[in-house]
Amino acid sequence: MSAEERRESVVRAAVLEFARGGYRGTSTEAIARRVGVSQPYLFRLFPNKQAIFEAACEHCVEETWRVFDRASEGLTGEAARVAMSEAYMSLVEDREQLMMQMQMYVSVFAAESAGEDRIGDAARTAWLRLFERIRERMGGDQKEATQFMAYGMLINTLVGLGYPPDHRIWSGFEEYGERAGES
Repeated sequence: MSAEERRESVVRAAVLEFARGGYRGTSTEAIARRVGVSQPYLFRLFPNKQAIFEAACEHCVEETWRVFDRASEGLTGEAARVAMSEAYMSLVEDREQLMMQMQMYVSVFAAESAGEDRIGDAARTAWLRLFERIRERMGGDQKEATQFMAYGMLINTLVGLGYPPDHRIWSGFEEYGERAGES
């Protein structure tokens, strides 16, 4: 396996470990063990735990975009929004992907509370890039992109809390779909 392939396997393992334990609660030893490498080798690939976390955040955000991009390729406006919305529901069924997103938000706050700004800077840059891609795909409207992301964050919360798909809390999304012409 090349160093780049090994690096990618470290990032995938880090996503799983950080999703479960967060930045502070995840050891580089656990990541190395999951990949099957030594900690010294891990630190040949990444300078420190923070760099591994930043790479895991980037991977998580980019995976979200890959799913949106595939689902909405060739579409724009409302059709793109509908396609990305449906694709997102499938994406967050992967609890590790969802929990990595949630850990990213929590870890930014925790790191910045401790005076460490790099994690927040990296996460905000990745998230803003995702937002801008979504806004562009939907036709450039800031308000529509903001509403799309707001619904996504609500979906994160409901899935994270474990509400089953048939729970009444999800009924508001049906109204959103009807408003958008999905009925």
